[in-house]
Amino acid sequence: MTSKRLGILGGSFDPVHVGHLLAAETAREELQLTEVMFIPAGAPWMKEGQLHAVAEDRVAMVKLAVGLRKVFTMSRLEVDRSGPSYTVDTLEILKQSRSAEELYLILGMDAFLEMPRWREPERVVELAQIVVARRPGYGAAEGAGVDAMLSRFPGLQSRLHLLHGPAIDISATDIRLRVMEGRSIRYLVPEAVQTYIHWRGLYTAAKA
Repeated sequence: MTSKRLGILGGSFDPVHVGHLLAAETAREELQLTEVMFIPAGAPWMKEGQLHAVAEDRVAMVKLAVGLRKVFTMSRLEVDRSGPSYTVDTLEILKQSRSAEELYLILGMDAFLEMPRWREPERVVELAQIVVARRPGYGAAEGAGVDAMLSRFPGLQSRLHLLHGPAIDISATDIRLRVMEGRSIRYLVPEAVQTYIHWRGLYTAAKA
């Protein structure tokens, strides 16, 4: 049995918020992960043209967010790689470079249900255990969605982990809107991230 377990939390992190941190911490605790690696996307193909902060700003915010937690790390793997960011490519690289560790891919329920649209989703299931953080608002649709995914990917049954920790409804879209409207984002993002957003003038009407 693999002794080390690497959690992988990817995303645009535009911006990173406490929902991301809570999902990472819940996964770490429930699955006894040795490390949770945050990987900001360089050019996420499903969000082409939709990013609001440049890669270096998103990287800086993630660094600030994870800096308080020793078991949380940040990787530039996708930011420094040219071309679109595909999860399967990232997992292939980590499978080689971190071969002694079992990979656990942490997803929100919304991202999990989008997996059939991903590049080589069957290979993603082969490369990593799939960890799903529940989000409020799905209700009965959540169970139906999970059942559909299990039917779509036969190998998923033994590799799927639904987290039982608290689910909170925080979205980066809402945070950006709040900044643009001059409303508070306190407690929605780490304090250091809030300071960075204001210092850099991110998500303001002038930059929207």
